[in-house]
Amino acid sequence: MRVQWPQVLWIARHGQSAGNVARDAAEAAGLALIDIEFRDIDTPLSELGVQQSLALGRWFGQLPPGLRPEVILCSPYARARDTARHLMEQAGLRSGRDVRLRVDERLREKEFGVLDRLTRFGIQQKYPELDQQRRHVGKFYFRPPGGESWCDVILRLRSMTEMITREHAGERVLVVAHQVIVNCMRYLVENLDEAKILEIDRMGDVPNCAITSYQLHTEREELVLDLVNFIAPLLESGAPVTAAPDAPAAPKP
Repeated sequence: MRVQWPQVLWIARHGQSAGNVARDAAEAAGLALIDIEFRDIDTPLSELGVQQSLALGRWFGQLPPGLRPEVILCSPYARARDTARHLMEQAGLRSGRDVRLRVDERLREKEFGVLDRLTRFGIQQKYPELDQQRRHVGKFYFRPPGGESWCDVILRLRSMTEMITREHAGERVLVVAHQVIVNCMRYLVENLDEAKILEIDRMGDVPNCAITSYQLHTEREELVLDLVNFIAPLLESGAPVTAAPDAPAAPKP
């Protein structure tokens, strides 16, 4: 049985969040703990994140109606849901009429377990053995206690991509999620290996509200990479580009 891909697949990272801002402040001050009151799932967009989401929405709204998203698949985390909401409002996409919105827990952020809310310094200070283990094993396979490795994220995303091919073949699909989700979706769609996806990761963080997209090559019956970390919508709107990793962050292997 042949795999039936969407006509277009966009994968976008959420706008800058209050967690990104708090993490940058903690790292700059040399603190062990990121000072933020929210659960990770409840962390909202920053004011700049709202601006970025609106800019992305304007870009989608300028596309001809026949080229705009028909389906939006979104992480349940507040920063992703709010990004999708602002994007839809700015693009003039009405849920249930112009676009089908589906919140799916498989698109949630990577779970950090005991390392949650810790800075690089905090991880090294509180869990030096885990820090050494992670450096030895590498982020692709390292699973912090109570958390996930990239492989764990990829495992849940496999069923997501299967659902996309089963239920949204031939449609225009937008995924709104997180940095690790963007990279792990690339791993699956482009049939990459550990070395290649980590090489891509080392090249830099995924900018907030950047788009990576694929177009269906009908003769080859596969998705072909079109845009990578596309930030023109932000630049055209004058919205600052940010690329802070989600907390916690540890040195790249």
